[in-house]
Amino acid sequence: MKAVGYRKSLPIDAPDALIDFETDKPEPRGRDIRVAVKAISANPVDYKVRKRAEPKAGDTKILGFDAAGVVDAVGPDVSLFKPGDEVWYAGSIQRQGTNSEFHLVDERIVGHKPKTLSFAQSAALPLTSITAWELLFDRLGVAPGKSVDPRTLLIIGGAGGVGSILIQLARRLTGLTVVATASRPESRKWCLDLGAHHVIDHSRPMKDQIDSLKIPPVALIAALTNTEQHFAALADIVAPQGKIGLIDDPATPPNVMLLKGKAVSLHWESMFTRSSFQTDDMIAQHNLLDDVASLIDNGVLRTTLDKVLGKINAANLKQAHTLLEGGRSTGKLVLEGW
Repeated sequence: MKAVGYRKSLPIDAPDALIDFETDKPEPRGRDIRVAVKAISANPVDYKVRKRAEPKAGDTKILGFDAAGVVDAVGPDVSLFKPGDEVWYAGSIQRQGTNSEFHLVDERIVGHKPKTLSFAQSAALPLTSITAWELLFDRLGVAPGKSVDPRTLLIIGGAGGVGSILIQLARRLTGLTVVATASRPESRKWCLDLGAHHVIDHSRPMKDQIDSLKIPPVALIAALTNTEQHFAALADIVAPQGKIGLIDDPATPPNVMLLKGKAVSLHWESMFTRSSFQTDDMIAQHNLLDDVASLIDNGVLRTTLDKVLGKINAANLKQAHTLLEGGRSTGKLVLEGW
């Protein structure tokens, strides 16, 4: 089968940073399903793994997490899917990735693809949907429901992949006031179109902008990007007894002592935790993805696809990594077909 991978951790402009190659089709065992991959999307975790995780000598690491495709074969213990089912998922960081024609994944972290979306539109969503859902409901403890919630959620980096779905979840499924940050006119418009009540510029002092909005207290903050740059400001903005949730990799550890006086709690979200540790509630991601698919099919949520960069190959994936490393992409970048 065709696949895209890397053998050495190299800068993305190096000729062999990502390579096309052929490998054996994997065989499903246990609760694995084998998926014929139709579309994938690129995420910041792809280039982060490429940069820091060099394969063993002679090995080729296949990157990729988001995928939408069709079940091709199932292991003997599979009960949730059958061959021919259309699925979407975000994979496991412990295994080979989705940048391959066929891919093995545990059924407990796979959902049924939204019926109203194409494979490309679907591939834009799994990793970011899981991350945003877990961050909002599991880590920050927001209760779903449209009753009035006298709090504000501040989303740092609202136009990125996770921010794009988090805005929708918070606006459509909760009563929170939603404020996103964006620094460019096009990303500001993107956030407003997705449902943010307000957008402020994270390249300028944020507290003054927040104060001018006359909104409920900022009791919840989703720090999605450049946390080391913004953390002191977030500690100043967050309301007493508030919560801050992080998903990125700060270059320097946040100074958590800034949170002590306000009794603010800090929460990490990693959507790979359940699959990496085979937690008892691992199947929650299957249920979550089915719920998100239902919300999409009912018109509550929409895809965050921004661009389809072409076929799944090394050249197009290098373009995706370049755009993501530049930090100026909006929504999700998708590749479709072989």
